[in-house]
Amino acid sequence: MQSETLFTAQESPLYDYLVVINPDAQLIGEVRMFKERIARELGIFTSRYSRAHISLFRSVFPEKFQDDCIDLLEEIARRQSGFTLYTSKFDHFDHGSVKRTIYVNIANPKPVVELRKRILQLFELKPNDYKPHITVARAISTSEFEKVYPQFDNQLFVRSFSCRGFALLRKPAAGGAYELVREFTFGAAAHGEGSLFDYAANYAA
Repeated sequence: MQSETLFTAQESPLYDYLVVINPDAQLIGEVRMFKERIARELGIFTSRYSRAHISLFRSVFPEKFQDDCIDLLEEIARRQSGFTLYTSKFDHFDHGSVKRTIYVNIANPKPVVELRKRILQLFELKPNDYKPHITVARAISTSEFEKVYPQFDNQLFVRSFSCRGFALLRKPAAGGAYELVREFTFGAAAHGEGSLFDYAANYAA
């Protein structure tokens, strides 16, 4: 997922911010097992240790704008109702002729697409091509893909989970692991003031 640029000011520190929908614990665990299965064939690969999620929005901007970003996301969350998401099967993206991404398809993408559109509109950005998905193996080489994809090709993976909010993550723009900044609950009052939660997990778009 390409990063959107909200601000052009060259200020420090810069952070890479990511808004995600987190599936329930069961689905997260099952995706982790798929990653482990691939790792037995390939060893370490991109997104091997990332936690299952659906990326909504990504942007790099100075930390000074973080509170403004939180306020905008709070406004979206207050106006949003919960919805149920369904997965259907495994699929893949082609990145030219040399890279492939294996993912779990979202069978009813419309509520996620509409939520993302509202986020982009609030940040005064134009929607672009977007397909909600849960990444299993990101940007692996074509030869690695051909080695492991037959065990996923045409396989159904039918699950559902209730989406009742989203989360804002960040990592230093220079690199590192994403950490949780704030969780937003649909239809809930704004959270109180707070710094980063005492929580960290690896995420990848």
